[in-house]
Amino acid sequence: MESPETPIRRALVSVSDKSNLKVLAELLIEAKVEVLSTGGTYAALSELGVEVTQVSEYTGAPEILDGRVKTLHPKIHGGILALPTEDHQQQLRVNGIAPIDLVVVNLYPFRQVIQRPGCSFETAIENIDIGGPTMLRAAAKNWPRVAVVVDPADYGRLAAVLRESDFKLPESLRRSLARKAFAHTAAYDAAIANYLAGVDDEGQPVDADALPSELFVTGASEAELRYGENPHQRARFYSTNYASREPSGLDRAIQHQGKPLSYNNLLDADGALGLIRDLKPHGTAAVVMKHVSPCGACCVPSARELSLAEVFVRARQADAESAFGGIVALTGEVDEEVARRIAETFLEVVIAPGYSEPARTLLRRKKKNLRLLELPDMFKSAGVTPLRLRSIAGGLLAQREDVVGVRVSEGRVVTKRAPTPAELADLELAQIVGKAVRSNAIVFVKDGVTVGIGGGQTSRVEASRQAARRAGELARGSVLASDAFFPFRDGVDAAAAAGVTAIVEPGGSRRDEEVIAAADEHGIAMVFTGERHFRH
Repeated sequence: MESPETPIRRALVSVSDKSNLKVLAELLIEAKVEVLSTGGTYAALSELGVEVTQVSEYTGAPEILDGRVKTLHPKIHGGILALPTEDHQQQLRVNGIAPIDLVVVNLYPFRQVIQRPGCSFETAIENIDIGGPTMLRAAAKNWPRVAVVVDPADYGRLAAVLRESDFKLPESLRRSLARKAFAHTAAYDAAIANYLAGVDDEGQPVDADALPSELFVTGASEAELRYGENPHQRARFYSTNYASREPSGLDRAIQHQGKPLSYNNLLDADGALGLIRDLKPHGTAAVVMKHVSPCGACCVPSARELSLAEVFVRARQADAESAFGGIVALTGEVDEEVARRIAETFLEVVIAPGYSEPARTLLRRKKKNLRLLELPDMFKSAGVTPLRLRSIAGGLLAQREDVVGVRVSEGRVVTKRAPTPAELADLELAQIVGKAVRSNAIVFVKDGVTVGIGGGQTSRVEASRQAARRAGELARGSVLASDAFFPFRDGVDAAAAAGVTAIVEPGGSRRDEEVIAAADEHGIAMVFTGERHFRH
């Protein structure tokens, strides 16, 4: 049973984000609420016609220390924290404190400030709010009597509920707003802690790939998903605080059409996005993902006169059967010709930096359920290797995203024959795609297109056989990338039987000499990079 609704008599308003302030001002005027405020908020509310009292005038204590101390005063926090008991009310009367029923506060924009290029350590520290979180936590703790609002988007909701309840604060509203306030301050503190963990004692960034001894992860819900990997599993998509410093993720994608994204769509789309980013520096590229593994990829140097539409078709036809129901990512804007080729196949999602209006019109007409994701900044570097988290029983695993540190051209040729320039280009593509395939991973590439992919096998030689079966006759004259070393020569023998002419692998096996000898026997060129790329 709900407690009695609390009348709204007095409000404290202090906001850094002044959006929607007119909505709040109209409500305060209509409800005849006594309003206390500070600084810029005081000026903004006054301009909107609200009768406002300065906090310093109300408390009798001036703002001091360059504004660091404004609201830290018993007349403010006593008014917020007092319970509706006779004892507390008596203490308020003795100390000349009036109850505060509504607290509207949002915080110094710390998270936005630290994203600005050249933000100094001193600037970051000065944007750590103290009085704001203190008032929010006080009001949220005392939600049985006080309503607390942290989000300007909630002003309309607040106004609607108050008008329906004769300007009283229903318990359900107070409780809901308190939960949001505690989540808001928790995320704010996590952002500060993570920032400080990433700088040294002088405020300079530490090693970008270092992992902090403590990790604070907060997430804002982007969408409740219809279900998880299977219909009986509940799921939700959260954007995380740490990802704000990374390249644009799916939380920032603009969806132009189609049904809401599913859990599996998001997993596949994330894999496709990561792979297309790896391929972009090498030319015009297209990838098709299915069940969190690439089933087709094509990448050609920009100097080669192939359109994006032709590149997409090659990627799709690399494994047309698996591409059905897949996720596509592209390096360029989808024009009408690309859209026409996309419409030939059933796909779930397309990710691209942009779409022409004719392309969107065509796909809206022919493939209305196809989800089009636009991510204009998808290839903009953030200068930091993304952090990846996975949950296990008892905790989280954290690591930096796998990147290719040693390209094939930088590797060591270990066989009598070195790769030709054409083989080298294909080996580069095979290595990058292999990084995105579940281990054990084997990738065959020919003429800039994957022709056979074997992944998720418990035996490397079986992954080789799987890739060879998928490639069929196209394996002849292809090259091969392995995500880890061949422990025995049988993997090389299987590749040779399929018609492979060059191989890239990390090396490092106790039997490397046997593996190299096998490659020489078959006339295969082999490059060791010294770098493994498992994907579990």
